[in-house]
Amino acid sequence: MFPAEALILISGILVLLGIASSKFSARAGIPVLVLFLILGMLAGSEGIGRINFDSYELAYGIGTLALTIILFDGGLSTPLSAFRTAWKPAAALATVGVVLTSAIMGAAAAWVLGLKLIDGMLLGSIVGSTDAAAVFAVLRSGGIRLPGRLSSTLEVESGSNDPMAIFLTIGLIRVIRGELPIGPELLGLFATQAIGGTAIGLGAGFLGVWLINRIRLESAGLYPVLATAVGMLAYGLAVALGGSGFLAVYLAGIVLGNSRLVFKRGIFLFHDAGAWLAQIVMFVVLGLLSFPSRLIEVAPQGLLLAAALVFVARPVAVVLTLLPFRFAWRELVFLSWGGLKGAVPITLATFPFLFQIANADRIFDVVFFVVLISALFQGWTLPILARKLGLQRPPEPSAPVTLELSSLRHVDGDIVDYYLNLDSRAAGKMVRELALPEGAVIALIARGDRVIPPKGSTRVLPGDHVIVVLGSGTRPLVDRVFAQGNPGEALPRDVEFPIRAATHVGELEGCYGFSLHAPPEATLEQVILERLGPKKPEVGALIPFGPIALRIRELDDSGRIDGVGMVIVPVDPESPPTFTPPQRRGTRWWIRPSNPRM
Repeated sequence: MFPAEALILISGILVLLGIASSKFSARAGIPVLVLFLILGMLAGSEGIGRINFDSYELAYGIGTLALTIILFDGGLSTPLSAFRTAWKPAAALATVGVVLTSAIMGAAAAWVLGLKLIDGMLLGSIVGSTDAAAVFAVLRSGGIRLPGRLSSTLEVESGSNDPMAIFLTIGLIRVIRGELPIGPELLGLFATQAIGGTAIGLGAGFLGVWLINRIRLESAGLYPVLATAVGMLAYGLAVALGGSGFLAVYLAGIVLGNSRLVFKRGIFLFHDAGAWLAQIVMFVVLGLLSFPSRLIEVAPQGLLLAAALVFVARPVAVVLTLLPFRFAWRELVFLSWGGLKGAVPITLATFPFLFQIANADRIFDVVFFVVLISALFQGWTLPILARKLGLQRPPEPSAPVTLELSSLRHVDGDIVDYYLNLDSRAAGKMVRELALPEGAVIALIARGDRVIPPKGSTRVLPGDHVIVVLGSGTRPLVDRVFAQGNPGEALPRDVEFPIRAATHVGELEGCYGFSLHAPPEATLEQVILERLGPKKPEVGALIPFGPIALRIRELDDSGRIDGVGMVIVPVDPESPPTFTPPQRRGTRWWIRPSNPRM
């Protein structure tokens, strides 16, 4: 067998074992990076695989490429809402928090390992960043869902704190080599990295959106590849111009992920798979690079430094950094304990070898040991801590799956697959009883192995997959109809949703969870005419009904109301309603006929 063929065989085996270990990780609650590292160690020269691998240059190259892919995927999946909620505390943790953690760990490393202070600071900067991706992997496997602000803070920190650790590491290496003095020049290097990475990342992201949406490729499978090329361009261009490549690729991913793209779902799936493959390859390679016998030698010092990181450095950095943001003490405890270490520290630990820094092998072994202990010890206990602190929230309802309506050009709409649970508002109703807005049509219903063409009398049941074709702007209302229980988020206000005038009041109330205080058997046309009294209906007339208002959108040739718009309006409980209550005769509602001429 040729060496290339042997490499392909070994790679296939290691990737398969990595996927199998991820399944075990989900059940055991162990961070998947720990199992990938252990797999690499077992395959290494001192393990059962006997693979001799000691190229720090190659490991650095693989690690950098893998981190680029992982950070780009992290940016794609980071919603802007997370930034709006937590960008200030996350930015503080990603900058000041990393500096404080690195400084405390640097002092501890210099004392425990007997290094010069500057060498200790180098080790501290290497372990300064937090791998929140590992945190969320542990929480998902433990079934833990965090409060929104806490979750967003960890999520944004995970993608934005690595550049600071990389900057500190490179800056200190240049100081040790005598290439850069400590002072204004070092701060200038940081400013160049931050500003350059931000500008190039945002620019590449917007350029990528423009390019993906306007180019017409022959194969739909090329669109994810084009998105990958945009991410790599952001990284390479930023590094070439002196900026932070990792910050640039993360921001480019955020811009792409929060924009409307052609073949967006395919792009997301492709990069999710790429990020998993990158994690497996990177951690297995870094595991191959380690030597268990050397880890045993540094175990006493490694345990002391791991304890200093977990119980001193990270908590002090979190508390001092987040004091102005008024986090609850329980959240501060969780953020302190959630500082798991991951791929970046081990990758950065190869830098001393590349730049021929003294004690490079010792620094690498200690960093590897600290990362292993931190991820293993904190990873196992993090779900338990979340429950003990009362931070666990009910799991989110399963999100509806959006299907690709067109992979080649923009179509103003979506196809959405809704799975009906027992507490969905639509469960048990007939299709004609669902007050769907205009522009939303049920295309088919999948029940078990059967495909059911929908009719007005077809009843949707729990367990059904309901495929709905949605027009522009109707998604929030349709989500409300098929949502699991109370969707939690209010409908957007001052946005008009088109509703059929023949929709019954009871259907509208049952699907959206509010009351019009009108007979359920009445149509929207009838209650509008009743509210207008002797006035003739006119296009544009807005009639309030408590939490909503109905606008007459269209009249047919005979003057009947043909189209209605529903607007969610804010209600001031201290202000009396400005409309006249519907007329009543005796104890029964009186509904005017839909057509007064009939």
